[in-house]
Amino acid sequence: MQRVCFLLKVKADRIDEYRARHAHVWQEMQDALTATGWHNYSLFLREDGLLVGYLETEDFDKARAAMDATDVNARWQAEMGGFFEALDGQAPDAAMRPLTEVFHLA
Repeated sequence: MQRVCFLLKVKADRIDEYRARHAHVWQEMQDALTATGWHNYSLFLREDGLLVGYLETEDFDKARAAMDATDVNARWQAEMGGFFEALDGQAPDAAMRPLTEVFHLA
């Protein structure tokens, strides 16, 4: 199982709304994530907007491509795009750059 961690930055003036939106993630979105291989997926948000994402998957590139092919992901990404800094025109999920793991204690 591949462990993936990534960082994004939520705009300071949208942090409260971002938290509220993630308190009610669409069931259809949750089902699609599970069906496409995203497991043990968590998002952590610091008070300054730093967002840390973590997930486990067999193959991150395949899992991301599978989500890319879903209609629900296109709708979710369109709604979430305005929450983030420095996406350079990309959808939030396309802007995820996995961090390199340098240590793991099992």
